[in-house]
Amino acid sequence: MKKLLPDNRDFNASSPASIFNFFFPSKCFVNFRGILLLLLLPVMFSCADDKNSEDENIDSRDSLKTEKEEEFKVLDSKNITQDSLWAPFESDLAKFSEDKYEAIKPHIFDKNIPEIQEAVKNGELTYEELSLFYLYRIKRIDRENEFSLNSVISLNPNLLEEAREKDEQLNNSEEKHLITGIPVLLKDNINTQNMATTAGAIALQDNQTEDAFIVQKLKENGALILGKSNLSEWAYFFCGECPSGYSAIGGQTLNPYGRKIFDTGGSSSGSAVAVAANLAPVAIGSETSGSILSPSSQNSVVGLKPTIGNLSRGGIVPISSYLDTPGPITKSVIDNAILYSAMTGKDVEDAFSIEVENTDFNFENTTLDGKRFGAFKQLMQEDSLYKRAVNDLKSTGVEIVEFEAEEIELENFLRLLSLDMKKDLPDYLEKYGGETGFTSVDDIVKFNIEDSINRMPYGQALFDGILHESGDTTDLDSIKSDLSEKGKKYFDTPMQEHNLDGILSINNYHAGFAAVAHYPAITVPMGYSEEGAPKGLTFFAKSSEENKLYQWAFAYEQASKRRETPKNYE
Repeated sequence: MKKLLPDNRDFNASSPASIFNFFFPSKCFVNFRGILLLLLLPVMFSCADDKNSEDENIDSRDSLKTEKEEEFKVLDSKNITQDSLWAPFESDLAKFSEDKYEAIKPHIFDKNIPEIQEAVKNGELTYEELSLFYLYRIKRIDRENEFSLNSVISLNPNLLEEAREKDEQLNNSEEKHLITGIPVLLKDNINTQNMATTAGAIALQDNQTEDAFIVQKLKENGALILGKSNLSEWAYFFCGECPSGYSAIGGQTLNPYGRKIFDTGGSSSGSAVAVAANLAPVAIGSETSGSILSPSSQNSVVGLKPTIGNLSRGGIVPISSYLDTPGPITKSVIDNAILYSAMTGKDVEDAFSIEVENTDFNFENTTLDGKRFGAFKQLMQEDSLYKRAVNDLKSTGVEIVEFEAEEIELENFLRLLSLDMKKDLPDYLEKYGGETGFTSVDDIVKFNIEDSINRMPYGQALFDGILHESGDTTDLDSIKSDLSEKGKKYFDTPMQEHNLDGILSINNYHAGFAAVAHYPAITVPMGYSEEGAPKGLTFFAKSSEENKLYQWAFAYEQASKRRETPKNYE
């Protein structure tokens, strides 16, 4: 079912005039016991029919872990004090009553950005009230109670002051981006003023920085920075035996669809959890290989992993300058497109950065009629939600071609990450970091050993591995070239053979191939397993085809409407 824009105008993410009145009807389990399962095994997963191959790689696929509650070494943070977190908002929250919260909730809860902006435009809501609403929910829900999710690490102490400024500017004639006045939560590996950028690590707990390039763009376009979200420490390239969503700074992030039962996915765990539980309207994550797609799908939200370079990486704690990218995490495709458009811009300090020419995504008359998508035969046989999602797409006029994936292994993927981080982390510390006192991975490894129980309760196997890795620029370039060729071949072969527009997958199952190919992907909620675990339908396209991804994802979202609010967080 389509909804048309007023006056038949195109949707322009930077133009509120074109969208204010555009409303929308509103057996693969994994044990995430280490970063290799998130970053490496999904890379190696092949949809071959070979039973032995399937058994070897079963743990590469994410979703439900067990119906029994998981026991964690560390649950709550020992490094976040409620007093310091809430001191800047004490007097304002004291005046924000439960009655006020309930009165404005219908204008905010599970609403998309255009709907929220319409409520502001009509005088039913202010940006200050919007910010207070999320602060109120975070304080009530996120930590130290039976529903706690541990998704937020820090809050912008100037949030309410900045929100009031946006309210005062509301009637200015200047045309504003739709992100104006909307609170945005940042994964805590993204630099911003007024809050430390920790990557979840105690080593960086005093890392006070300037704004990352994408944060500068967000602010230029009128966004409010709500705070920082928890993550798998060092973006899940740190410990070999830690659960996803754990960091020494933030504690253990939990999935709102099943606390201590369903895995959060990683590494952008807190970003996805907070959006899913309505603790933030939208959030930013980052991905090297699956770190947006995994938590987005496992928390029933929409996540875009853009083409490398479409969004700047400047001022983001790295794993790999060859594979890293930030990306938007939202409850709807329309919000995802708005948030993405608010971050684009060429960063001359980022070698991969480009100027994205067109973010005027047109959702009017969106149709998939005649599009051809490839579906993995093995997944069609194994996963009922995937099969149903494919049928939902067929109802929109899509042609589906089932194919068997070529067996391709991405050798040296771990080596690429280790070699890149060995040089990229020191570069970040020198160029973008604050006064941390660290200049290398070796410095941080030694620091953690001094208090291993608190700083690395699950060890630091991957950081140790970085120190033992050797290789020169020639080695690294050769590895990148080989992986890139294989990643592109994995998608290009079936796309050329069957004349496909895109390829359909689940969660982050094939994220590794897209990572090394520099291909973008988007995941959209496709329902819940019998046990209640969320899953996402993931679309893959070729480089710089984000516009196509948004069209496909939007059409599927409207045809399926599978997302549900987590029951204990309504």
